[in-house]
Amino acid sequence: MGQFLLVDSRKLDGFEGLHQAVHGSHVDVMQLGRGRLRGTLSHVGIGDFSLSIGTFNVGMRTQRVSSDNKLIIGMLLAAQERVAHWSFDMQLNDVLVIPPLLEHDGVFHGPSAYAAIRFDLTEVASLFGGEARLGDPDTWRSRGHFRADRESGAIASRRLVRIMSHLRSNTHGLTPSTADFWKRSIVECMAANVMSSLPPDDTGWLPSARRLIRRVEQHLDEAGTRPVHVSEICAALGVSRRTLHRAFQEVFGLGPVTFLRHKRLCTAHSILHASAPGSTTVAAVAMEQGFYELGRFSQYYFAMFGEHPSQTLGGGAPRQNLEPSGHEF
Repeated sequence: MGQFLLVDSRKLDGFEGLHQAVHGSHVDVMQLGRGRLRGTLSHVGIGDFSLSIGTFNVGMRTQRVSSDNKLIIGMLLAAQERVAHWSFDMQLNDVLVIPPLLEHDGVFHGPSAYAAIRFDLTEVASLFGGEARLGDPDTWRSRGHFRADRESGAIASRRLVRIMSHLRSNTHGLTPSTADFWKRSIVECMAANVMSSLPPDDTGWLPSARRLIRRVEQHLDEAGTRPVHVSEICAALGVSRRTLHRAFQEVFGLGPVTFLRHKRLCTAHSILHASAPGSTTVAAVAMEQGFYELGRFSQYYFAMFGEHPSQTLGGGAPRQNLEPSGHEF
């Protein structure tokens, strides 16, 4: 028997598909850019080790609270606009280290592509054994940002995509020896960028704008799916609208009112996406999310997602069907 636990590839048609952006790890996502999200998501699993590659065509906000002891190492493969993780601004082929049990957040301001590997920290010594520093598990216990060398970074990025394509088309499984080879080949792509970079940029703390955004999002999490008005946030956090506006513009490139509307639209999309026809109505969902004019809600919704609310209602199941896809790039 081959050792693949998973080989799958799917086309994305909605931001909900990115909840599984990294195989084995749930990611909370919110669409920031306008338009119907399109993209691809591919996973290859070798034992407890996985490689995920994803692409998407609109801006996204991603958050993850780890519930396991897995290490995640990611690489930015493509980006048309700014990409930031924690307080780090990412450039093409940069490597990001997300240690076990550490909360992570990122903002993709436009179409992007990424690769991410996820594995147990106990495998570090064997997979990175050729380099003493990288083979030390303590090296990976702190978040890190490694700036990629331009030339070697581009090579590593292309190699990861080719490896994914090859493994995805392999229908015979892997023997233990070939499984180990491919895991090391994948890890080597990440390690090459780490070793060619400057020391990790791990001295920057979250600036005040991001700290304020974190407080806002904690308040929104506590509110659940109910709509939250900007004035409620200002009162609860004791900040002025001007301060709040500056923070949102710095982090997201959007004002807080627009951000909150996008969040309510995303919540409405998820509810409609998961609901069976006849179980609810577009008007009811719009009202629950604070949209009192159905016509205006429909305009916002279509501008955001490229489809009418009635098209989303009950249409979620077919979009999740797995289907083979070609090369991502």
